[in-house]
Amino acid sequence: MVTIVTYKYHIDHRTIIMASTTTTISLRKETKELLRRFGSKGQTYDEVIRELIEKASIKEHDARWNRILEEEEFIPLDEL
Repeated sequence: MVTIVTYKYHIDHRTIIMASTTTTISLRKETKELLRRFGSKGQTYDEVIRELIEKASIKEHDARWNRILEEEEFIPLDEL
């Protein structure tokens, strides 16, 4: 059985809609319970996982930006 699911991504103030099929992944019961705790009422496990991935991506991006700010030398634009 194949189910079509529509996902919305917000990139640069645009919404991109992608059709995708679903799949099954194996989780320990403890992991499923952790996902349930992270989610809100009515939120699917897919939505919870995507939200966690997005937050991790933002955190990684912030860490990279902070490392650049600490380690790199910048020249003010008016000095160029």
